[in-house]
This record gives sequence, C-alpha cells and structure tokens, in this order.
Amino acid sequence: MNPTEARAAAVRLLVLDVDGVLTDGRLYFSADGESLKVFDVRDGHGVKLLREAGVEVAILSSRRSAMVQQRAADLGIRHVVQGAADKGPAFAALAASVGAPLAQCGCMGDDWPDLAMLAQAGFAAAVADAAPEVRRVAHWVSQAPGGRGAVRELAEFILRAQGRFEPLLQRYLGTEPERHA
Repeated sequence: MNPTEARAAAVRLLVLDVDGVLTDGRLYFSADGESLKVFDVRDGHGVKLLREAGVEVAILSSRRSAMVQQRAADLGIRHVVQGAADKGPAFAALAASVGAPLAQCGCMGDDWPDLAMLAQAGFAAAVADAAPEVRRVAHWVSQAPGGRGAVRELAEFILRAQGRFEPLLQRYLGTEPERHA
C-alpha cells in the first residue's frame, strides 16, 4: 500500500465542501433571486456507499443554503456546518464533535477557503479543476471535476484503500458471501 492509500485507509470521517466539490461551482439564480445548485447523483451514491461502509460523511461550507441542508438530509448526512467563514477551526471543531482525530479525517476542497482544512486533514483531496494551490497541498486529486463525479471517484478510492469496495460491490451484485453467526 502506498502512502496515499494508507492515508485513505485511515479515514473515518470525510468532510466535503459544497460549491466546486459537490457542485460544479456555478450558481444559478431564479427570477426572484433564489440561487439553485446542481448535484450529481453518482456523487450522492458515493456518499451513500461510504456511509454503508461505516465512514461518517459531513458537509462544511462557507455559504448557507437550504438546498444543501435538503441534499444532506437526502443522503443521510447528519453533520452539516454552513456559514463557516474560517474552515480551519470549523473543520477541527467538526472532527472533535464526531470524535475523530484529525489523522483519521479526510476532506475534499477546490479553492483557497478550503486550504486551512486541507492542511489539517490526515487525507486531503482536491477535485481535478481545483485551484493550483489546492491541488498542490492535496494528497490525492480526482480526474473528474467538481460536481461531475469527483466525490464518487474519491469514495471509491477510499473504499478500495480500506478493502471495502469489493464486498460492497458483491452486495449490490447479490453475490455477497453468506455470513455465519
């Protein structure tokens, strides 16, 4: 196992940014000024796979959005921090509230506001289209851009590093080995 895989294998809490990670970073505004976000269903399924495997997933965003709260609820994400002006202390507080040492926390970001949390994480990930400074501090960079499969790609990398990918896949294929009590 290489050092990056070892870091991913230790992840017990994965913290995700929203704009530019769970979305493509663009904001759509309706005629009445309401902002809209687009989420990728495959990224959402990646979150669900992580949760099935016992990895806690959280959201940490500097913006506030009712849509983010709704998407988190849809995915079963219990820990959602919005309006965090400084993500460094917010990340550390979130990890502490979940009881996860920072060495066992992963996070994914895309831009400068994410740098403080990426620097603290045991496993720092960036989306393919992240700012160059973010890609430089990341331990792992997706091939997919934000909002277009990057979170799913990260989920699969973590699950493979933890040896949980194949058992989950087998369960979905209906070929899971019998469990004996």
